[in-house]
Amino acid sequence: MSTTVTDEQIRALAATAKPYSLALLHWGPERAMDGADAIELEHQRRMVSLRAQGLIAILCPVASDTVAGVAIMTVPAEEAAEIMAEDPCVRAGMMRCEVHPCHGFPGDALPV
Repeated sequence: MSTTVTDEQIRALAATAKPYSLALLHWGPERAMDGADAIELEHQRRMVSLRAQGLIAILCPVASDTVAGVAIMTVPAEEAAEIMAEDPCVRAGMMRCEVHPCHGFPGDALPV
């Protein structure tokens, strides 16, 4: 670790933390069901729409046989869980979703 971080810097950063929700999407048993491609396209359309509405701050599809994606959501965990329960892939059993409350720091972003 080449950058020194002081206790004061940690406390100052912690004071700026905001609540978010972490949605973890896992592939489910119906991933390869008949019509899966069309359902997944609707899932993708919905996730991009939620991002455009500001309900998802960061959207990360995952290239894995077990994890389908990660979303940092701007709403409380209970609301995020309700939103994700209506996802086409979740409803079809192609994915399952876990939602966890988390905190993030304003200004954090993925590099361009």
